[in-house]
Amino acid sequence: MKLNNRDYICPVEAVIDILGGKWKLLILRELMSGTKRFSQLRRAIPNITQKMLSKQLRELEERGIVKRTVYPQVPPKVEYSLTPIGKKLSKVFDAMHQWGAEYIKTYLR
Repeated sequence: MKLNNRDYICPVEAVIDILGGKWKLLILRELMSGTKRFSQLRRAIPNITQKMLSKQLRELEERGIVKRTVYPQVPPKVEYSLTPIGKKLSKVFDAMHQWGAEYIKTYLR
């Protein structure tokens, strides 16, 4: 299977490439609850720099996971939301939440 000019052995490898990294899952977690402005994402993820948030949002937009909407007003208003394929990640996040809660309860007490 080929994506972004790369050959993948399996779909999981593609998912890791698309969603991997320290910040993308945290950004997506915030967008699961609805449309957000850049400043809202910045406040929700306090340790991310402005530059890194911009970079990660741009990559998620390029990959069709996040939609960026610019409103023609002064000052400019920009909002970020999940695309239909991005919204399908909600089941993945639910499963990760359940797994994480179980892991914490069992191994991190």
